[in-house]
Amino acid sequence: MTDAQQSRAYLVGGGIASLAAAAFLLRDGRFPGENIRILEELPVAGGSLDGSGEPAGYVSRGGRMLEEEAYTCLWNLLETIPTLTDETVTVREEIQAFNAKWPTEAKARLIGKGATLLDAADYGLNVRDRLELTRLLVLPEAVIGARRIEDFFSPHFFETNFWAMWRTTFAFQNWHSAIELRRYFLRFMQEFPRMHTLAGVRRTRLNQYDSIIRPLRAWLENLGVHIEHGVRVTDVDFTTEDDGTRRVRRLHLDRAGEADTVELTDDDYAFLTLGSMTADAAYGSDDTVPELYRSKRDGGWRLWETIASRADDFGRPTVFNGNVDEAKWESFTLTMRSPLLLHRIEELSGNLPGTGALMTFKDSNWLMSIVVPHAPHFDGQPEDVYTLWGYGLFVDKEGDFIGKPMAQATGREILTELLGHLGMSDIEDQVAAATTTIPVMMPYITSQFAPRTAHDRPQVIPRGAVNFAFLGQFTEIPEDVVFTVEYSVRGAMHAVYGLLGLNERAIPGIYHALADPTTAFGALKAALS
Repeated sequence: MTDAQQSRAYLVGGGIASLAAAAFLLRDGRFPGENIRILEELPVAGGSLDGSGEPAGYVSRGGRMLEEEAYTCLWNLLETIPTLTDETVTVREEIQAFNAKWPTEAKARLIGKGATLLDAADYGLNVRDRLELTRLLVLPEAVIGARRIEDFFSPHFFETNFWAMWRTTFAFQNWHSAIELRRYFLRFMQEFPRMHTLAGVRRTRLNQYDSIIRPLRAWLENLGVHIEHGVRVTDVDFTTEDDGTRRVRRLHLDRAGEADTVELTDDDYAFLTLGSMTADAAYGSDDTVPELYRSKRDGGWRLWETIASRADDFGRPTVFNGNVDEAKWESFTLTMRSPLLLHRIEELSGNLPGTGALMTFKDSNWLMSIVVPHAPHFDGQPEDVYTLWGYGLFVDKEGDFIGKPMAQATGREILTELLGHLGMSDIEDQVAAATTTIPVMMPYITSQFAPRTAHDRPQVIPRGAVNFAFLGQFTEIPEDVVFTVEYSVRGAMHAVYGLLGLNERAIPGIYHALADPTTAFGALKAALS
């Protein structure tokens, strides 16, 4: 057990993984807050859990849909954090109360041509699809290896309602890792019977930056944690002893072009976030197209590449950032200063804002999906301003209504495409006059789903490491699923508890639907009947 009073912890990156690790150091490791320092190159913390703007134009790059059974580590963390509006209510309690008041029950999960509502309860799986699904479930990961999803299923499977809903809920492409799909099936099998309604989804009261990151940051800073912005960690010096013990001895920093170093003693710790799925995100506007960056400007990828070149167990970042065209997609946020479009969507879907989850246009060339959140979705959002979020998986295909790829479309053109799929082109001029559309291109957004082998992601605590651990979506946590907030928080818990020897602290187990006979029966019945 470490003497927390004498130790300092340096956390590289200001995303949810680092913030969670800082919270666990405080809460469970008994670190003094002033001994914890978070280094972040961007001017805002939170990583992928973002949300910003003003009534003239709000924007979120994405929104993680939370889940009751599977998110055990996230709930454990949020049970500690008080909300900003009432210190007697935790963020976990606020989320529970909000979802009890506004439960999800999508009535328009799939929309076909001519804005017709499809019967999403008909999953469309035939006998061969079910056999292929079952085969993937029973194969061990060592046998699956780096093969793709499309290697395990016939063409019919990819045309089913089941796949349209599953892939758009979790953002899978046919060429993504079959291992990751298998993990998702096993981790979220409890969602099989409710895929068409997404009744298992749990949301935050506001966007996740306002509802999770801001309260978490306030709690950390109130306890003395220092978050320093504008700092890029460019390199790390490691030492290896004769007995195989490895330590971080020095962090190399760049502060606005000025080089600096941080020296670590034997009592100090370093937690290094590797990679970033929202690195190099670029924003457009009503009149401009977001640029697609391929140059890895973000320091998270560069740091990982630098240290991975020196150790064979630090992972292979090029597996994940080496193919932008297989990892990218684009999202967009509508800010509406008129309720006209929302009223029409309510009439079409039968859902009030905040109750309908994703609406996917199954025949869209872009495979566009949208969600209308409960208002307000941003802190301080006026009562007469409304928002809508959407994304497209196939950004290089021509739109059905504007005749150009999403990646080449302005925000105004994306709005035109959306209204076409909704069958609401008749109100386009009125809606456009009162709407701001901000598109965001993200070159690495699904990079963690890249086909991989067992050695492409490093362990949270590499062999022999006594004072350092890796954080984020590109570490290896057996059985758990990337592209979730839970993955980042669970990794942070493993890192802190493992390095500090907190053996008395039990990490919440990974939920397995098949371990509960009732849940397993319902899931298998939905998938196989």
